[in-house]
Amino acid sequence: MRILQLTVLWFSFFTFLSGFTQSPEQLFVTRALQGLGFGGEWSVGSVLIAEMIQARHRGKAVGLVQSSWAIGWGVSAIAFWAVYALLEPALAWRVLFWLGVLLALLILYIRRNISDPEVYHQTRARMKKEGDSGSFLEIFSPKLLKTTILASLLATGMQGAYYAVTTWLPTYLKLERHLSVFNTSGYLLVLILGSFVGYLTSAWLSDKLGRRRCFMLFALCTELLVIAYTQIPITDAMMLVLGFPLGFFLSGIFSGMGLI
Repeated sequence: MRILQLTVLWFSFFTFLSGFTQSPEQLFVTRALQGLGFGGEWSVGSVLIAEMIQARHRGKAVGLVQSSWAIGWGVSAIAFWAVYALLEPALAWRVLFWLGVLLALLILYIRRNISDPEVYHQTRARMKKEGDSGSFLEIFSPKLLKTTILASLLATGMQGAYYAVTTWLPTYLKLERHLSVFNTSGYLLVLILGSFVGYLTSAWLSDKLGRRRCFMLFALCTELLVIAYTQIPITDAMMLVLGFPLGFFLSGIFSGMGLI
């Protein structure tokens, strides 16, 4: 639990600090450091849930936690609209970063209500008895190197696909296809709703079909959607409708990541 608390504190601190930056270079540094806390918190949290839940329900449990990404996304979108409606843009973006300090309050909840699962204590006791101190570098040992490489490639492909599409696709459709729907809250709402439902569906399918088949299904459907976006003539109305399946498959694929 100490690492979970540390990563939450780290993420909260550098989010807060980002609001004081005075140049793009400074913001780049604070955001990069913020990312270390974000990724660390995710990995510790997903392992914690996986260790507490029976194997047959693990996909649903970890996927349910993953779905909170969409909830946080929705809350941040509401905060964005509210803060920018009340404050000048030059100050509003800073206030949004400063709100990140509120996340540190989660540490109080973690300290009072969450403890390491029994399997963790049993594993640590066995390692101590065997004289095994454990080492991060063990994942590069001959026995685990293949798994480490393949898992890293899987994660890189999924993350790369997600951020390539979410970063490049809106710009492409706005500049090349002259679609304006990206400027509307309606499209964002549909995208977030699709993501939330996708997380929950993928969580259930991870237990039902298996992690690998679920990954392949969601990856294939995402590819077909990107082809539809870029090759088929579409209107703003169609764009709004397609936002749901895009969020569904593009985000939903991540429900199985913590499990695999």
